[in-house]
Amino acid sequence: MATPHLRHQLHLHRYKIAGLLVGAGLLLSHAADAQSPTRARRGRNGNVKTLTVNNLPGYDDKWFHGGFQLNASATRFRVEHSNRYVQTREVSANSVISPSFGVNFIADARLADFFNLRFTPGVSFANRRIEYKPLSYSPADSIKTQEVGGTVLEFPLLLKYHSERRGNSRMYLIAGAKASVSVTNRRQDPETSVLRTANTDYSLEYGVGMDLFYPFFKFAPELRFSHGLPNVLQSGTDVYSRNLQRLRTNAVTLYLNFE
Repeated sequence: MATPHLRHQLHLHRYKIAGLLVGAGLLLSHAADAQSPTRARRGRNGNVKTLTVNNLPGYDDKWFHGGFQLNASATRFRVEHSNRYVQTREVSANSVISPSFGVNFIADARLADFFNLRFTPGVSFANRRIEYKPLSYSPADSIKTQEVGGTVLEFPLLLKYHSERRGNSRMYLIAGAKASVSVTNRRQDPETSVLRTANTDYSLEYGVGMDLFYPFFKFAPELRFSHGLPNVLQSGTDVYSRNLQRLRTNAVTLYLNFE
């Protein structure tokens, strides 16, 4: 049987071969664009309008990252009055928002695409206040304030879910639990330190933040809400304790993450 010449075989399949070459070229071009850390946006006349550089392009390929946090909080107690308060109405107790601040370390482990597990132990200097008023008070000096503050060790364990990266930024959601242990108490004034609370606390936390990638590090501002679960009130016979039934912690915290 006669065998067609090689050039005739190529002639018969030239359209298929050309299509394969064009497809391969498009795939290679797309892969090169995806791996390129620099993207240029051009105008109608072809001139470069903006130049975007992808900072830390291999950041998510690593399974572990470390860093630190600086935080500032607005803290308060959630107050529940006791039955004695309802019956006698000796004083009313109102929680006052107080500032606190702290520093934490970050241990971040990659679990899967878009999911990270974060352990951020640290120390905070917290202060919470409750303002007591008699039922029918007139002078301002009849208002008494009780302060509960000190140095607190914190152990948050959180799950982070982040969106796809858009250039050098992305959004994320975070939620988890935190255990706290008070190691020192500020009780300088005996009159304002009668109220007592437990040294341990557990809370649920959730928040939102944004990852911002820079050439040498990642910066992430984060807003987080914390709600204490147990009753931290220690019962007593003083007028401040006997008019309360429960005290739970509450905080809104701004974190500045550096990784």
